[in-house]
Amino acid sequence: MLSTAFRPGAPDWLDLTGPDVPGSVAFYTAVLGWSHAPAGPGAGGYGFFRQDGRTVAALGPSTDGGARAAWTVYFATLDADRTTELVRQAGGRVRFTPFDVFTSGRMAGYTDPTGADFAVWQAHDLRGLDTVTEPGSLCWTECCSVDAEAAKAFYRTVFGWQEQDVPLGEGYYTVLTPPGGGTEDAHGGIVQLDPAETAAGTGSHWLPYFEVPDVDARLATAERLGATVRLPATDVHGVGRLGRLVDPHGAAFAVITSAPPGG
Repeated sequence: MLSTAFRPGAPDWLDLTGPDVPGSVAFYTAVLGWSHAPAGPGAGGYGFFRQDGRTVAALGPSTDGGARAAWTVYFATLDADRTTELVRQAGGRVRFTPFDVFTSGRMAGYTDPTGADFAVWQAHDLRGLDTVTEPGSLCWTECCSVDAEAAKAFYRTVFGWQEQDVPLGEGYYTVLTPPGGGTEDAHGGIVQLDPAETAAGTGSHWLPYFEVPDVDARLATAERLGATVRLPATDVHGVGRLGRLVDPHGAAFAVITSAPPGG
């Protein structure tokens, strides 16, 4: 379960970059009920998505001229420079080296050896998201990989994550926990993309899950607004009811109504 304790190695920030910031604002405020607040002059168009006044994600324009939007999951680190060294040693690619964001913190971005982008946040004045696991906020992160075993080895080296393989269909799903954490601290998973997904051109990526009160209603609204549903609303025993989709600008995400504890 995600929390705002932000153990090293746990998700602590999330942002969306894309070619159409106003369009993305309109989509997510309608689908997830968020509000949007620009970060102000000097922020380069960066801003924050909020739920009941609390920051649940951020949004900014693409800086590489790409036509597709993408969500980026950030993981907490005590030393972004050291994490960058570990990424290189483990065979990952450094997309941008560590730099300071005013007095808020220090960040860096990477691509794992299987092709999934992610980033780290070393907190200073800004610890991370204001809330997680609550309705309308981030509640899970999932690495969908073309080579799950290679991804596991990489992240084990970089973050020291603890792993537990649980049965999923005909294969396994690897549940991830920060170093020293217990089962209740699990923050995400790694899953192998199936052949049909890779044949359709889906590459490795990190998928954020947002907690919602009604998955079916959110999917219907998203589809009406131009999203593509990758996985219709599905019940997963002990997990909840979930659906996966791609927003109108190409960013993949998921929504879930989590099962109650013990459900």
